[in-house]
Amino acid sequence: MSWLVDFRLVVLTAGTLLPFFWMLVILGHRRHRNFERIFFFLCLALTLFFGCSLLALNAALFYGTPPRGLLRFAWTFLCIGLWLLPSLTVHLHLEHAGLQGLLPRAGWKWLWIVGAYLPALIVLPQFLATVNLRPLVFGQAVDTLGRVFALWLLIASLASGYWQLRFAIRASNPEQRAFHRITLCCFAIIFAGLCAVSYVSWLRQTDRAQLLTTIVFAAAIFPLGLLMRNIERLNFLQIARQRNLMYALFGIFVALLYLSFVRRAGQWLEAYLPPEATAALLLFLPVIFFEPLQRLIRGLLRRTAQTEVDRAQKLMGAVNEAARSGDLEKLCSFAENWIAERLQLAEVRLHLEPDGAASNLQQLRHSPAEEWFEIRRGSRRIGTLTVRAHGAMISGETFGALEFVCEQLPAAFDLCRLIQQKLQLDRELAERERLALVGQMAASISHNLKNPLGSIKTILQVQMENPELPPSLKQETQMVLDEIRRLSEKLNQLLQFSRPAAPGRSTSEQCEINQIAERVANVFRHDAAQRGITLEVNLRPALLPVAANAEVTHDILSNLLLNALEAAPSGGHVCLAVDSSNGHASISVEDDGAGIPAQMQDKILQPFFTTKARGTGLGLAIVARRLEELGGKLEVESPVRNNRGSRFRVTLPLAAKETR
Repeated sequence: MSWLVDFRLVVLTAGTLLPFFWMLVILGHRRHRNFERIFFFLCLALTLFFGCSLLALNAALFYGTPPRGLLRFAWTFLCIGLWLLPSLTVHLHLEHAGLQGLLPRAGWKWLWIVGAYLPALIVLPQFLATVNLRPLVFGQAVDTLGRVFALWLLIASLASGYWQLRFAIRASNPEQRAFHRITLCCFAIIFAGLCAVSYVSWLRQTDRAQLLTTIVFAAAIFPLGLLMRNIERLNFLQIARQRNLMYALFGIFVALLYLSFVRRAGQWLEAYLPPEATAALLLFLPVIFFEPLQRLIRGLLRRTAQTEVDRAQKLMGAVNEAARSGDLEKLCSFAENWIAERLQLAEVRLHLEPDGAASNLQQLRHSPAEEWFEIRRGSRRIGTLTVRAHGAMISGETFGALEFVCEQLPAAFDLCRLIQQKLQLDRELAERERLALVGQMAASISHNLKNPLGSIKTILQVQMENPELPPSLKQETQMVLDEIRRLSEKLNQLLQFSRPAAPGRSTSEQCEINQIAERVANVFRHDAAQRGITLEVNLRPALLPVAANAEVTHDILSNLLLNALEAAPSGGHVCLAVDSSNGHASISVEDDGAGIPAQMQDKILQPFFTTKARGTGLGLAIVARRLEELGGKLEVESPVRNNRGSRFRVTLPLAAKETR
């Protein structure tokens, strides 16, 4: 029957081209997952089976009696593809089930895989015998491989249908559910068709067996064709955005099919026209469709561009919303995750360059598969966006969307910085208002307490000089004087803290940091000796003039050294060291006390936070405020060594004469 031969030619041609198409897609996409690898080998087995069947059929039509070597070649690779087909089909479903989380334990997966490939090993002797078989019966390859293989083929189709049913139940959207249901129907047709083929072959009804076999072939390749239609909806293999790859391969296949049609048409019309004339006419025929094709491509490109612009605008809407938080670090993190999710990219890294710095773009690219995009504000580059696709390349529309996003990101960064500055100003304003209230309170306390305390102190000091004062009263009077001194110190701390700070204030004042450090150390040596603490001072031999007021610097070092002496245990050690680097003076105060717990390190600079029974919690807060005035920096490290100790490092700018 000629129509059956034509039907078989169509089905075998589609069965050869569709798996080969997907092989090229996987090679072009190159995503390194087991699922893609197994799918590639499954398509290879289908290509070998269908391609060799097509080769044998064409050879029979062309030669009548095909060459023996050609038939042997086709038969060998047909059997190889058929032998691996059921095992690879089951293995592919297992990999997809693993990606969907349908395998509760890894052991179950390996048990299924062993069960998938064990029958292939069992029928291996029969396969080797079939490869060497003479004569070659292409239409009965399944029967020739034996009943065990035929049974295994039926079981594999049932197992695949079972997994397709599970996938349909688990599907997250109607499109995926419909695809898996159609694929389930295809496996049902394959199972029923194989049973029917075995029955009619047993009855020796050759024509019916060939027809049923062709229907089984069509059912086997139908899901591959359906994938091409639903690739955008299902995001199969996560290549929905790799349209350039799909369009390029599809165009190549259409061109190859048209060239094949030209050759066939030349043979059909050979009685009327020379084959060369027919080929020339058909090759120039597509010129007639140039204008409609141009309109089609223009509309397709316009819709694609509009879709990507809309997608990029929606993407930037969420980024701009995140920018309103005023946190640049969180904005960058959100932008990386959001862009990767919406544009289906494997990785996105956003790198912002510091002001006045320019990074080497080649250092930002860690692998050849990555692409980088410049983020510019005017003519100046402010950062880069480095992306990596799941596959081998980024599609053209994704590339365009990323360029659009990079054009819009500077505005989002500016918005974030403006809001960040506004929030900072609001916080500073609230802080100043609070400090103004504290200042009023401190002035009131100073007015109402310092003068009476001074009078009491003077009277008591005069009484202490009276030789007739009994020793017991002298001791008690000295205790009162000590308490008055302590109260005066607390009032002074409160007045210091209430003084408003001027961030980054430029000043022409300077002092020699070694002299200040030595003076502060001499003040606290007696206190350290009474506590049984060793006070070590390491100064630089060279002069280190810093751009700071001597009184302010004295306050900073005094508070840090007093804090260290109170933290160090009896018999402990405190070190005050001065050094310089990169135009700055570095002063460190280290103790070997218990250290600062991690949960408290963010709070120690807050005003009125203290863990001491008689502390005010203003010492370190005053240090932070004075450094803010001078444009300096405070770093805290705890623990230092042996899970103990704390180190406070102060950095102050050197005076202008030192930096020249």
